[in-house]
Parts: sequence; structure tokens; C-alpha cells
Amino acid sequence: MQKIPLIILFLALLSTTLVAQKKASPLVSAPGVSAATVERVARVLAADDMEGRASTQPGGLKAAQFLASEFQRLGLSSLPGITGYEQVFSVYESKTAALYVTVNGVNIPADKSLLVSGQPHLNWTSEDDPAARVMVLGPQTLPAQVYRQIMEPSENLIVILDPAHVEEFQRLASYAKRGRIQAEKPGPYSCVAVLTATPNAGIKFRVAANCTVRPLEIRNVVGVLPGHDKAKAAEMIVFSAHYDHLGLVEPVDGDKVANGADDDASGTTAVVALAEYFKNKADNARTLIFSAFTAEEIGGFGSQYFARQLDAKQIVAMFNIEMIGKQAKFGPNTAFITGYDKSDFGKLLQRNLTGTPFRFEPDPYPEQNLFYRSDNATLARLGVPAHTISTDQIPTDKRYHTVDDEIESLDLPNMTAVITAIARSASGIVSGQQTPTRISSEPAGQRP
Repeated sequence: MQKIPLIILFLALLSTTLVAQKKASPLVSAPGVSAATVERVARVLAADDMEGRASTQPGGLKAAQFLASEFQRLGLSSLPGITGYEQVFSVYESKTAALYVTVNGVNIPADKSLLVSGQPHLNWTSEDDPAARVMVLGPQTLPAQVYRQIMEPSENLIVILDPAHVEEFQRLASYAKRGRIQAEKPGPYSCVAVLTATPNAGIKFRVAANCTVRPLEIRNVVGVLPGHDKAKAAEMIVFSAHYDHLGLVEPVDGDKVANGADDDASGTTAVVALAEYFKNKADNARTLIFSAFTAEEIGGFGSQYFARQLDAKQIVAMFNIEMIGKQAKFGPNTAFITGYDKSDFGKLLQRNLTGTPFRFEPDPYPEQNLFYRSDNATLARLGVPAHTISTDQIPTDKRYHTVDDEIESLDLPNMTAVITAIARSASGIVSGQQTPTRISSEPAGQRP
């Protein structure tokens, strides 16, 4: 038998080892999130019996209880300061019970008037001292702050809108009719807006109105995986989505349930699947917080309340997940990150996906201002690298906020691939080896 020199044996073994290492990329071969969990949770949340999961309707409570049971199944810990997984807090709903308005002796029809108020009774006249301020707005394009003045009055105000603004008025009236939700008890000011021909002379008015104001209990659902590294456990990573949607709406072809399968049962499903994934790995150095927010659709009150319970300086990153149920414009195995240029969060995530087919792209719809339209915004304004991950082609999404956003419209395999990519891309941040740069904090009161 011919002897083989030892150096040749060594090189052969080394070559075999290197080839094996190259083929065995841990990111590619590591198990992903459970496809069975993804489908099961998505189907439960988007089912008709959840009644669209509106924050202030029974379906919202039912969804919260289901999510709490999922966190209990996984054995997550509770957030300090609460018992169980429901982070309960109150908001205030104000609704108009009756409204009668005359302008220069002419009665304004009910469908041409609206009231924004937290006062039980109003009885105004133009002869009052002081009288409500009158704002007359002609057919010209109105600045955005006018609508804020109407919906968030800081003084007693009568707004007379030219009929050219009928579409804007109808949107405001629809919102006011549903009931105005506020984080705090409504203040002392009210606004009456009417759609009528703008008078040429002085304005005489009378207003009589009744309003109801009531506190409503709503809830986030929050679970915690404490960090395993004592030196890193005080540092927190948030995985979040909003579980609320529009609830029961005006029927379309007999269907009145706005199921919200993509918006945002898909993201909420991701939170549950990621909690299961990291619980099974049991090696997170930093503390992981899994939060399903309420009230995103009516003002972002859930994420705002959540943020006030934590020290933003201890939160190193937020993965907010919003509408991942369909393929992104970049194709399968892709998603986009809002505010990509505001920190190096996206670059770190992509670095951890080297060797996989998945790509995170910058937000392709900057004109939509998506970075400030989801639950990441509150913590981002406090400097946290808090970004939203999405796949929705929002400019052309015909199912958005309709009764057609149902489970059958979701691409569940692609959705599972997106969630798996989020899990793998988070590995460096979860292990404490990567820390995204902070976002520049905003001065108090600044809003894009």
C-alpha cells in the first residue's frame, strides 16, 4: 500500500472541513418559526367571530384574551407592575347625543353639522360674552392645521366650511359620529363645524347640544422573556404589532366584519411566532418584550401608554411589524423597513442574513410617511431605534381598511418566511453583540 505524506492528509482534511463549514451556514440551516403556529394564530385573529377586533368592542377583548392565552401557553413572564399579560388602561369616548345649529336664522341640517366636545351640554349664542370664535373658510384649499383645530379644539370655535369642502367634511363627520376617543378626559373646549354657503356679512348663530362622555377600559397584551446574561438583562428589545382593527362597519354585500387579516393580524401573528421561537431557543442575552398593542387605529393610544411604562433609554431596539401578509413590491423573500436611514438598524439586520435569499429594503413609499403612522413612532421620538417592518404595497392595496382584508388574501408561506427572517436577523441584537445607533430625539411637541 502506498503511503500518503502527512502534509497531504492534513490539507485534505482541512479542505473538507472548510467546504463543510461553507455549506453549513447557521442562518440557512437553523430552524425557522413554526409555520403551523403562523397559520393557526392568523386564522383565529382574522376569523369572523373576532368581529374585526375593534379596541372598544367585544371583539377587541376576545382577541386580547386569546393573545394572553398564547403568552401563557409559552410560559412568558409578566411585565413588572402588572398581573398576567393584560396591560389595562382607560381612554375616554365622547359622542354627540343631540346637536341643533342655526346660522343667520337658517337651520343647519344634521348631515351638514358636527360637534367635537367633551362637555355634557352646550348652549351658545353669538351674543354670549365671551362668544365662541367664528372661523369662515371659503372654497380655497385648507391647510392641515385647520382640521386639527376642528378635531382637537383649544378654544370654543364655530367653523363655517364652504360646500366645496364636502368630502373633507364628510370624513370628519364620520369620525365624529363613531365617537371621539382621547387618552385623557376631554378638556373644556368645543368646536361646531357646519357645511354651508359662507355668509358675506356678520354671523349670528345659536348652538344647543348634548354630549356623552364615558371612560373605556382597553388593553395591550404584553409578555416578557427575561435576559439570560446578567450584564445585558436590563437592556430590552421590543417585538410589537397592533392587534386592533376597525371592528364592525357598514355592510358591503352583506359583510360587516372588517377582519383585518393583513392589518394587523399578520403582524400580531408574527409577535406570537417570534415569542415561541425565542422561548424555544432560550439563549437571549437581553430581555425580550412581546407586545400586542390596542388602539392603533384610533390614535395609537396603546403604544403611547406602553412607552410611558418603560425607560426608553433601556430599550435598545423595537421591531414593530405591520402588514406582512402579502409579497412586497420587491418580490418574495423581501420586506421593507421604515425610517431606514434614521439608524443602522436595517443594515445590522441585513448583515445577519448574509448567505440567505432574504433582503430588507428601505421604505419604497416615503410619501406615505409610514415611519410616523405606526406604533414605532412613540419610541422613535424618544430616540429608540424603533422601526416598522412591512411588505404592504399600500398605494395599490385595495383591501386596506375594507371587509375584503380576510385570511384568504394572505400569502402564508411568504409571511412565514418574513417572520423567520426577522427572527434570524435579530440574532445579533438579541445576543447583545449588536446595538443599533439611536435615532435623533425630537424636541417636545414636534410632530411631522
